[in-house]
Amino acid sequence: MKHAVFLDRDGVINRAVIREGRPYPPASMDEFEFLPQVEEAIEKLHCANFLIFVVTNQPDVRTGVQRKEVVEAMHAHLASRCPVDDILVCYHVDEDGCECRKPQPGMLLQVAKRWPIDLSQSIMIGDRWRDIEAGKAAGCSTVLIRSEYAERQAENPDIIAESLFEASELILTTGML
Repeated sequence: MKHAVFLDRDGVINRAVIREGRPYPPASMDEFEFLPQVEEAIEKLHCANFLIFVVTNQPDVRTGVQRKEVVEAMHAHLASRCPVDDILVCYHVDEDGCECRKPQPGMLLQVAKRWPIDLSQSIMIGDRWRDIEAGKAAGCSTVLIRSEYAERQAENPDIIAESLFEASELILTTGML
């Protein structure tokens, strides 16, 4: 069994668009901007034999604010620049009650069914309470990327970091697992 790193997208890999203190995904490829040292962080984790999975909620597709083709173009761009093993997307809104929308652990559990990974030896990295709850519900360790969002705060992440790069350094140097 292998270990994995699950990465939220907006606010962890790429810059989230902040409006009235709340994070939103970029609306276009022009707005899709990698955060500093993200590619290096993902490469280091990949070289340390972690499987890398992006797990992202993208409800703007369901509500008609965003087109699925734009989200897929962002993911193709991400995959062309970073060694990710898979990208899973939930297009639902909370009211749909699906099991894949974080804070539910469905996307992480889907990965565990398809790949030989041990969730108890894996890590969920995110910038919102939904990410931390999904990781905990799946049995993973959790890393919160610090944010100043005007929303509910994450409770009891295992580690708090300033960036994905810092999180990767902490994971690799402290033997977090």
